[in-house]
Amino acid sequence: MDDGQKVNGARIAVLDVGKTNIKLSAMTCDGIFVESLSVRNEVRSGPPWQHHDLDGIGDWLFGSLATLCRHHPLEKVVGTGHGSAGVLVNADPDDTSALPMIDYEQDLPPAIRDGYVPLSGDFFDRGSTIMLKAAHQARQLYWMQQVDPERVAQARWYLGLPQYWAWRLSGVPSAETTVLSAQSHLWNNVRKKWAPIVAGQGWKRLMPPVRSAWETLGPIRKDLARRHGIPERLSVLTGGHDSSLNLYRYQAAGMPDACVISTGTWIVGMCAATPLHQLDENRAMVLNSDVAGRPVGGVLTMGGREFSHVAGQGQEGNAADGALVSLLIERGTFALPSFGDDDGLFPGSAGLGRFEGPPAETPAQRKALAVLYAALLTWECIDALNENGLVALDGTFLRDPLYATLVAALRPTAETVYNLDSYGTASGAALLGEHETRHTPAPIALSLPAPFAGDREALRAYARRWRELANRHVLAKTRPAKGPTDDR
Repeated sequence: MDDGQKVNGARIAVLDVGKTNIKLSAMTCDGIFVESLSVRNEVRSGPPWQHHDLDGIGDWLFGSLATLCRHHPLEKVVGTGHGSAGVLVNADPDDTSALPMIDYEQDLPPAIRDGYVPLSGDFFDRGSTIMLKAAHQARQLYWMQQVDPERVAQARWYLGLPQYWAWRLSGVPSAETTVLSAQSHLWNNVRKKWAPIVAGQGWKRLMPPVRSAWETLGPIRKDLARRHGIPERLSVLTGGHDSSLNLYRYQAAGMPDACVISTGTWIVGMCAATPLHQLDENRAMVLNSDVAGRPVGGVLTMGGREFSHVAGQGQEGNAADGALVSLLIERGTFALPSFGDDDGLFPGSAGLGRFEGPPAETPAQRKALAVLYAALLTWECIDALNENGLVALDGTFLRDPLYATLVAALRPTAETVYNLDSYGTASGAALLGEHETRHTPAPIALSLPAPFAGDREALRAYARRWRELANRHVLAKTRPAKGPTDDR
């Protein structure tokens, strides 16, 4: 596309910062994708720790935003990103960061890991269990403070990832509830207040004002706009957490209580109707927020990496064979959790993933077993969320049509739908642009899974047996979180 060509309809730019890739997309205000530019999210080695290249991302972002503005009559820009990222900054938006942004997938020094635990509060202060590696904004800030207390003392703000880029663009600092509630450990979403660790560690001065995800922070900074050739008319929104904005896409479409299961490296389940007293941190359950600040029950498990382990190599582009799934069910071939480094929904199962029954001998059988295993993990997530109503599936697992078919067959008395869009997070973020003026449901394309061609009763009996075997080697009992006992 040359610079003189403009596409009607795109009015908002969405910056989507993933762990591996970063995308800047031109979207319509109805959440329809028009054009996208992307770059890898590079991680550099320390010292003082592995960190993301904020300078390089900034150069790419500002140049790409100028390019998209030449292609489209953009009026707004909004950011979204994963929740395990915080950036400590000084007062000047051109001074990239006070300390490098920590890569959450690196191991922690034992002293940091052990020192943080007694400071972290109860489940509702954290919104999750204490996760692996360097997850959680509060723990990252604690690490920074232990390594370089002087720079932390001199810093001005500690910002979630979407709000960091909003600050770089607008110069206005902000915090936002979906990001804070994405297991930052900084915010108690039930009590709507900062978690005790914030005051306890002297961090209140670093916490910016809480703003709504759809709120306009201001126009793009004039000096930044002129430097990079970006129109000064562009306004900057607060932005929010990626999975929460994907959920918002369904809420904006008229499904406020839908249970949304997004799939990729993680299986992420979110449901605003889940009773808070049923959230069990020992079963990978978390407490998130929707854009309105309403508590949202969630569950996280690294289903994508487990899928890859079960499927093996060589079947990436091939669809699973339903007849082979039926054969595996008939023979009693099981893949049992967990193949990753975390327990997921089965406490004590990390690293104990195993196969039982006659082996899946061919690559096609392994692929069929992986899809069946993914459907069972999803079924377990839905059950943990106590959801007997509408479930919407989206994400990469839907590249295999049999996945949605199996999930639907495992819950025969409830409705299951799916969405094939590959830009759900960006769509939800774009819908923020008209949050306060939208009077009709936003468009979304939903489909019903094809019926399972095999023996449905045999499938459900297999699922019950799978759950029994999966729990057989559980090494720790689950304990529900103590807290509110409402049955919303």
